[in-house]
Parts: sequence; C-alpha cells; structure tokens
Amino acid sequence: MTPEPRVVAPHRRDVRRDVDPRLLRGFVAVAEELHFTRAAARLYVAQQALSRDVRRLERELGAELFSRTTRQVTLTADGERLLPYARRVLEAQDDLVAAAAGAARPLLVDLNSPGLAFGRILERARALVPECELMARFESGLAGSAAEIVAGRLDVSFGRYAGLDPALRAGLDHQPVRYEPMAVLLPAGHPLAELDEVPLDALAGETVYAGAGNPRTTEWTDLARLLFEGRGVEGRGANRRGIEIAPPAPLAVGPEEFERVMAKNRNPVLAVVDFPAMPGAELRPLVDPVPLSPVSLVWRKGLVHPGISALREAAASLAAEEGWLERPADGWLPATDSLIMMRQS
Repeated sequence: MTPEPRVVAPHRRDVRRDVDPRLLRGFVAVAEELHFTRAAARLYVAQQALSRDVRRLERELGAELFSRTTRQVTLTADGERLLPYARRVLEAQDDLVAAAAGAARPLLVDLNSPGLAFGRILERARALVPECELMARFESGLAGSAAEIVAGRLDVSFGRYAGLDPALRAGLDHQPVRYEPMAVLLPAGHPLAELDEVPLDALAGETVYAGAGNPRTTEWTDLARLLFEGRGVEGRGANRRGIEIAPPAPLAVGPEEFERVMAKNRNPVLAVVDFPAMPGAELRPLVDPVPLSPVSLVWRKGLVHPGISALREAAASLAAEEGWLERPADGWLPATDSLIMMRQS
C-alpha cells in the first residue's frame, strides 16, 4: 500500500521569545539618547557594536525600530510601542540579579526640597528595610520628576498627581499621602506679614510667584491658577483687583539667591505650611478657605522593589498617625484632584 503524501504547512517565521536583554539594553539607550554615539558611550561599547546589536534586534523582531538619517535618529511607531516593555524587562532583570546577589538595587527618591514631610517618610522606610539603599535627591517639581520616572532615570517622587499630563500618568502608579495646607512666603516688612494667618482674598492686588515658566513645576502653577481664579475680586473695570500669578522668571537656587530675588521683587511666593524657613521671608498659612496641596507618592507602573513597599508602608502609617489624609471642613481642593485622591485612598 502506497502511503499518502504528507501535507507540510508553509514555513512561518515566528518572533523569538528569548530576546537577549543586552540587545534590549542597547535599544533603550539609543531610544533615550536618540544618538548612537552618545548611547554607545553610555554603555561603554563601540558604536559599530551597538549598531550591529540594534540591527540584530530589528531582524529578530521583524520590525524597524528607528528611522535613521544623516542628521537625526527617531523612534518608529514600532519602536515607541516596544520601549515601555523593554524597560520593564530590563528592570525585572536588574531586580533578579540583585535578588540573586542578596540585595536589591539602590532606589533613587526625589524629596522635592529639604525639610518637607517626605523626608520623614524616607527615614521610616529606611528603618523598615535597612538592607536596602534608598538614596535621596532634592529637585522641585513632579512634572519634571515624573518624566524621569517613566524614562527609568528616577524611581520615586512626591507631588500633585492630578496635575500631570494624562500621557505621563498612564506610565505611573500613585498612593495618596497627604492633603498639605498651603501658605504664602512674604518678604520681610510686607503688610500681610503682620497677620498670623492670611485670608486668601487678602492677596487681592498681589502678584504671587507660583513657578510659572518652570517646566518641572507645571502641576504647581496649574494648582495656583485654579486657586486664584475668580478670587480677590472687588468692584468692576479699573477697580477690579484679582490675584495675579507672577510671569516666568529665572529660578532662584539656594537661600542667598532666594533672599536677593525676594527683596528685589517683593512678590509673595505660594508655598506649603511645612516649607523650610528662608532668610528674609515670613511664612504664613492661607485661610478662608484653607487651600490644600494634594500629595501622592509616585512611582513607575510595574516597578517591584522592597524599597517601594517600605515607602508605601511608611507613608500610610504616618498618614494614619498624623491625620494627613483628613480634610479640614473649610479645605479647598480642585474637583479633579479630589476624585483622583479618593479613588486611590
């Protein structure tokens, strides 16, 4: 009996399921630098070797990841889609290597400014996981920090989560930490500095600095705009006196420069009640109503690290002990912020 001929399916090339993490690391470096020479220097490899690795990855995935010209390198649509997954794979690999070595990698935490409550959260978290290295840095602005978190250059920050671009929020997780009462820093000798508390409408006619023009603090400027909108209004036309946000200005870095600029411009500065003391300035809480700055602990979506767990536990315990998430009866908060904070609480 003659056997029947076998029907052989046409060959189909499948994407490999065991992509070399080294290739992904090269891809991520080029995607972040958008420059092969800089990416190669960052990885301590030759540019030719990096280019070969990227081409190999493209062959294995069956997709072009970069558009290259003599002048620039840009991500293709396939490259944009791959990037967040590649970062997650590399992050998991780093955590695996660290776990195998008996320790997690250092965690970089942005505390915004020295002296704020976030420092207490970090100290408690360090006590919870003494075997981990939780490194602090101080650079104001969640908008700037969030972009770095998504890019993998920073792990954790604090601030107003609702004030971030939705595209940034899509790559982040957050945990509400505190409704922080807001305050105003007044230059020495300012009439309002004679008050123990400053009614919000008393700022009518003032120009208040709220970080306008600083791309790292757009969420704070937006909160100020929502707070001041329609407030401090008296009369009509030429007699109308509102609260203005100061126009963009160079950022004053350091106490001495801050004191010089405040003495020169005489503009009140929007702040929070636990803002550290600054020379030449008086801090006064705002009332009638009490404006609240909603603060969240923010980290990259999917990040698994014992330091994250410790920070979340420390933030939750301090919030419970000190009533950080209890809103005063006369507290003010934008509706969007209120929804986002309650949804996660």
